[in-house]
Amino acid sequence: MALAEDDLGKGGVPSISFGSKDMIEQIRNLTDVGSMTRLLHECIAHQRGIDEELEALLSQRHELEKKLSDLHKSSEVLEIVKADSDQMLLSVSSTCDLADHVSGKVRELDLAQSRVQSTLTRIDAIVERGNCIDGAKQALESEDYESAAKYVETFLQLDAKYSDSIVTGSEGGRETATEQRNQLLESKQKLESVIRNKLSNAIEERDHSTVLRFIKLFAPLGLEEEGLQVYVSYLRKDIALRSRLEFEGLIDIAEQSMGRAGVQTQADFVGCLTNLFKDIVLAIEGNDEILRSLCGEDGIVYTIWELHEECDSRGTVLLKKYMDYRKLARLASEINSQNKNLISVVGAPEGPDPREIEIYLEEMLSLTQLSEDYTQFMMTKMREVGSVDAQLSPRASNAFRSGAFSRAVQELIGFYVILEEFFMVENVKKAIMIDEFISDGITTSMVDDVFYVLQSCCRRATSTSNVQSVLAVLNGAINLLNNEFQEALQRKIREPNLGGKLFLGGVGLSKTGTEIATALNNLDVSSEYVLKLRHEIEECCTEAFSAPADREKVKSCLSELAETSNAFKQVLTASLEQLASSITPRLRSIMDAVATISYELSEIQYAENEINDPWVQKLLHAVETNVTLLQPVMTTNNYDSFVHLIIDFIVKRLEVIMTQKRFNQLGGLQLDRDARTLVGHFSSMTQRTVRDKFARLTQMATILNLEKVSEILDYWGENSGPMTWRLTPAEVRRILSLRVDFKPESIAALKL
Repeated sequence: MALAEDDLGKGGVPSISFGSKDMIEQIRNLTDVGSMTRLLHECIAHQRGIDEELEALLSQRHELEKKLSDLHKSSEVLEIVKADSDQMLLSVSSTCDLADHVSGKVRELDLAQSRVQSTLTRIDAIVERGNCIDGAKQALESEDYESAAKYVETFLQLDAKYSDSIVTGSEGGRETATEQRNQLLESKQKLESVIRNKLSNAIEERDHSTVLRFIKLFAPLGLEEEGLQVYVSYLRKDIALRSRLEFEGLIDIAEQSMGRAGVQTQADFVGCLTNLFKDIVLAIEGNDEILRSLCGEDGIVYTIWELHEECDSRGTVLLKKYMDYRKLARLASEINSQNKNLISVVGAPEGPDPREIEIYLEEMLSLTQLSEDYTQFMMTKMREVGSVDAQLSPRASNAFRSGAFSRAVQELIGFYVILEEFFMVENVKKAIMIDEFISDGITTSMVDDVFYVLQSCCRRATSTSNVQSVLAVLNGAINLLNNEFQEALQRKIREPNLGGKLFLGGVGLSKTGTEIATALNNLDVSSEYVLKLRHEIEECCTEAFSAPADREKVKSCLSELAETSNAFKQVLTASLEQLASSITPRLRSIMDAVATISYELSEIQYAENEINDPWVQKLLHAVETNVTLLQPVMTTNNYDSFVHLIIDFIVKRLEVIMTQKRFNQLGGLQLDRDARTLVGHFSSMTQRTVRDKFARLTQMATILNLEKVSEILDYWGENSGPMTWRLTPAEVRRILSLRVDFKPESIAALKL
C-alpha cells in the first residue's frame, strides 16, 4: 500500500481516467507487468480516496436528517400559505373584473358627456351665427363699424370651426348654413366697401384719428395685408407731403440767398434732412402696435423697407440739391486743378477760401452723421425682429447698402474728402507762413497751430464713420508732416556754424541762438505731438469702427505716424550733434591744457591741487558759459540730450589724454577726485543719470589708486560685486602700466 502511494505521489496524476468510457480499453491495451503493477497501485489509491469521501459524507448524515426534518415541518406551513394565496388570487380577480366593468361604464358616460357638451357647443355656435348675422346688419345700419367687424370676425371663426358638422348634417341644415353664410358675406362686403370709402376720404382729408379707426378694422375682416399696404402707403404719402413742403421752402431760401448780393440767409439742409429722418423714425416707432397687429414682425420690416424708399427718393434729392447749392463739384474741380498746377502763375485766380470750406465741411459732416445714425437705427430695428419673411429682410438690407440715398451719401463723402484735404493743406501752409515766437514759450506758434489743424481734420473724418475718408485724410496728414512741416522744422537748423550764431555779439545768448534753440524745441515737441495724435485717432477709430478689417486698415495707416515721429527724432539728434560739435571747440583749449598737467604728484602738490584746481573748475566754467545758458530756452529733453553730447566729448577726450600720462598713487587719487567733481557737477545739470558716461574714467581712477598690482584681483571677476567693468583685461593691464611704481613683470603675471 505504501508502494502504491509512493508511485501515485511520483506521478502526481493517475495515468488512467477512472470512470471514463475509455478506461476498459486502456486496461486491455496493457502489455507489460510494470504498467499493470503501476495501474493496480493507482486503482488502490483511487479506491482509498473514494472511501475517504464516503466517510466524510456519512459523517454529515445526522445534520442532514435534522435539516430534512425541519423542512418537513415547514411544508405544512407552506400548504397553509398556498391556500391563503389561492383565496387572495380569487378575491383580486373578482375585484379586477368589477373595476374593468366600472371603468367601461365611466368611459361610456364620459363619451356621452363629451358628445352632449359638443352638441350644446354647436347649438350655441348655431345660435351665435344667427346673432352675428343680425348684429352685423344692425351695426351697419347704426354705422357702428367696429361692432360689425367684430360680428363678422366671430361668424368667420365659428364657420371655420364647425364647418364639418354642417357638411355631415341634414340637407335642411346645410341649406340653412349656406344661407347664413351668404347673408354674412353680403354684410361683410358692404362693410368692406364702407370701410374702404371712409378710409379713402380720411386719407384725403389727412384725418389721422379716422385713418387709425378704420385701419384697425382690416384685421377682424381678414384683410391684414391690404390694411398694412394701405396704412404704410398713407404714412409714406404723409411723410412725402411734409418733406416736399419743407424742401420747397428750403429751395426758396436757397434761391433768395443766392440772388441777393451781400445777403447770406443760410438754407438749413441739415435741419431738412433731420426732419425727414425724424418723420420716418416716428412713423415706425409710433405705429409699432398697429403694424404688428396687422402682419406681425413682417409688417415692421415691410414698413421699414417702404419708408426707406421714400428716404431714397426725398433724401437723394435733398443731398443732390445741397451739392448743387454749395457748388461742390466746381470746388472739387478747382482744387484738383490747383493741385496739378505745382508752379503758380502770376495773376491766376486764388483758390477757395478755407474759412468758407470749413463751413461746408461742418455741414457735410452733419449730413453724413445724420445719414449714418439713421441707417444704424433702421438696420438695428430690422435685426431686433426675430422671425421675418426669408426674402423680405435681405431685400430691405440691400436697400440700405446700395440704394440711391446710400450712393448720394458716398458721393457727398467723396467731395468731403477733397475739401477736407484742401482745408488741411491750406491751413497747415498758413500756419507755417505766419509762424512766430510765442512770448514765454519754448516753441513757435507753428507747432501748436499745425497739430490743432491736423487733430481737427482727423477727428472730423473719423466722425463720418467712413473708413475710406479716414484713410484719405490720415494719408494727407502724414504727407504734410513728412514734407511741408518737416521742411519748415529744418529750415532754421540747416544754417551752418550754429555754435557761432548762438553767441553773436559777445557774452550771452543771441537772438539767433534763441531761434536755433526754439527750432530744436519744435522738433522735439512735434515728435511727441505726432505720437499723441496717433493715440487719439486710434481711440476715436476704435469707437467709430466695429469691423476688425476696418480697424486693421486704420491701424496700418497710423503706423506711419510712428515712423514720422522717429524721423523727427533722427533730425533732432543730428541737429543736436551739429550744435554740440560747433560748441566743443570752445572747450578744446582747456582739454588740450590738461595734457600738460602732471599726475606724478608729491604730497605738497596733491595738497596744493586741492586748493587750486589745475583744470577741472576751468572746464566746468567753460561748460557753464557755453551750455547752461541754453537751459531756459530748451525743452528738458533737448537740454539733457545736449548736455550728454557735451559729456561724451569731454569723457572721450579725457580718456585719450589720461592714457598718455604717467601716474603715481597720489596722481591716481587726484584723478579720482577730478572724476568725482565732474560727475557731481554734471549730475546737477541734467535730469538723466551721468554716472554711466564717466564709468570708464572712474574705473581708470580706481585702478590707478591701488597700492599694489595684485589688489586689482579684489575688484575683478567674482569679486567685482555690483560693479560692471567697462574696461577689457587688455585695457586694465595698460592702465596699470601707467603707474610708475608698478613692475611690468607683476602686471604681466596677472590672470584676468
